[in-house]
Amino acid sequence: MTDEQLQQLVCTVSNRFFQKAFVHEALFNKRLKTTGGRYLLSTHNIEVNPKSFELFGEEEVIQIIKHELCHYHLHIEGKGYQHRDRDFKELLKKVDAPRFCSSISNKLEGSEKKHLYTCSECGVSYRRKRRLNTEKYRCGKCLGKLIYKK
Repeated sequence: MTDEQLQQLVCTVSNRFFQKAFVHEALFNKRLKTTGGRYLLSTHNIEVNPKSFELFGEEEVIQIIKHELCHYHLHIEGKGYQHRDRDFKELLKKVDAPRFCSSISNKLEGSEKKHLYTCSECGVSYRRKRRLNTEKYRCGKCLGKLIYKK
């Protein structure tokens, strides 16, 4: 999907679910890492993470667009556009938009825990993303020495 196709999709979703026009810019932003999309208050633009489209498909992107359009239309109208505001929660329900998108960080490769430590005393295993200093850290259960496995 290109930025032009995304722009067209956002305009279509806005007209269909909100009966209002989207007159600003929608584009993909590959610098987004942990979120599906965002609404920019200063420019009124909507940015979508391209990984959402790659991992979950067009249906998930439509859900993200609906969520961001809730922020957009409420902000333009001067109503409560933040996640905690009643106006925002009510509009989410009305258009059947999710409060949160599917987790991207769990799907990305390399996010699994790579390092395995085992206690020499009680045998408890610990998985960690980052290596730790076995001279400095001990087992949380029995204070035994940790041994690096892989």
